Amino acid sequence: MLLAAAAGVLAGALAVGVIVLLRRLVVASKDLGTDEERATYRTLHLASRAAKHLRGGLSTSGGAFGPGEQDALRAARHLRTLLACESLAIVDPAGQVAIDGDEALADAARRLAAQAAASGKPQLQKGLLSGDRETDAAAAPVLVGRRAVGAVVAFAAPVRSGLVRATGEVADWVAAQVELGELDASRAALAEAEVRALRAQISPHFIYNSLNAIASFINTDPAQARELVLEFADFTRYSFRRHGDFTTVAEELRSIDSYLRLERARFGSRLRVTLQIAPEVLSTVVPFLSIQPLVENAVRHGLEAKEGGGRITVTAEDQGAFAEITVEDDGVGVEPAVLERVLAGAPGDHVGLRNVDARLRQVYGDEHGLVVETNVGAGTLVRMRVPKSQPGRSAEPAGASEGRSDP
Repeated sequence: MLLAAAAGVLAGALAVGVIVLLRRLVVASKDLGTDEERATYRTLHLASRAAKHLRGGLSTSGGAFGPGEQDALRAARHLRTLLACESLAIVDPAGQVAIDGDEALADAARRLAAQAAASGKPQLQKGLLSGDRETDAAAAPVLVGRRAVGAVVAFAAPVRSGLVRATGEVADWVAAQVELGELDASRAALAEAEVRALRAQISPHFIYNSLNAIASFINTDPAQARELVLEFADFTRYSFRRHGDFTTVAEELRSIDSYLRLERARFGSRLRVTLQIAPEVLSTVVPFLSIQPLVENAVRHGLEAKEGGGRITVTAEDQGAFAEITVEDDGVGVEPAVLERVLAGAPGDHVGLRNVDARLRQVYGDEHGLVVETNVGAGTLVRMRVPKSQPGRSAEPAGASEGRSDP
């Protein structure tokens, strides 16, 4: 009787456990959504995984902007699953093929891709031989504007009309990813061009004046001349470095310190500087050469023309999620309407302000452009506001620019 009672208790416990497990499965199934919702999620997930391998273009041979063969193969793998076809090939403009599936179909993929690219229209071919069996193929060109940048070729036995349409839609989606990648590359090239413009602005005016200042101390104060040579080396090493779109507030301030030491050698007591820097913002990432040009603008266009010189005040404040940096001078100022035209792209002075404003807007959005307060005879205040947290962005290590080397 005791055994029978124990068996009954055990059976009851198992029954309760099964019921609980079934209830959990039902709840989990509801959490996953309907069949349509699960299919939508699966499609978006595969598209998202393929997208990151397509932004560099379809070139399977790598290069400056091409993703290389491995990225093309990874993209083909996700797109094959998305289309539920037997094999899928991505063909680049040079006729190189990345195929996920039957590699014996590479020649057929290359030929169909060339036809699709030449006509700008999808191609369908039936009865292709793959070993001892037949298969069909649907090829769709990848068009960026009117330019064919490759093709997507799907193989199945048979290829039905639904797969033909789906292959065309996938090719259009791939074209959008390639176009976005080209836009990113264009923006990067524009940013580099703007940095080169800032460097060009620095070199003729500042270098000439700095070398003159150094030369004036060679006979009268050799130790000061040597110190200025070291400052000049630090400043130019940082300003003309070849790598890195971003730096830190600390690195920019270090460069500004070298710059102002050189300018004080020329201005003497006519140039007075105040720094008010919150330690919390020193590690904030900012675009390379985004603060220094503001200080140079204050010296060149604010104080240089003012009799008796003046003061420049640089502040960096912690404002919660943001760092706010201001550069203020009590110099000659400028007509607000003139400055507005310059910031809008009209030719004129204040190139540094315009380029910094454009780069800040490009990186962070229009709401993060420079805020400038100025008027004739009233000095100029320039304010920039950047997020302290910037996932995915890191400052290029300062490397050699952190230390000095004796000439």
